[in-house]
Amino acid sequence: MGVNRYSFTKKIEGGTQYGTWGGANRIFFAVESGLIPHNVTTLKEGIRLDHLAGSLYGDSSMWWVIAAASGIGWGLQVPPGTIIKMPTNVGIAIVIGR
Repeated sequence: MGVNRYSFTKKIEGGTQYGTWGGANRIFFAVESGLIPHNVTTLKEGIRLDHLAGSLYGDSSMWWVIAAASGIGWGLQVPPGTIIKMPTNVGIAIVIGR
């Protein structure tokens, strides 16, 4: 059984419950309401969210925070010209997303 954005999986024995629908929404609405400070940019040709997260946060696996903040779903490859919202403190975004 795969994990997708719109569902929660059962808790894995001794682990964590995976699923991000609620967390992504909380991050998005916190950015929109100003609770999470962020910068805004327009995505350029050839830039992927994981590359952007790697340069901003030092960890390319944090691409999902940028996707959630921007309300763009799960795509790593986003069309050029897309408005991207990048939380300035990824730690705050992760805490809000939990």
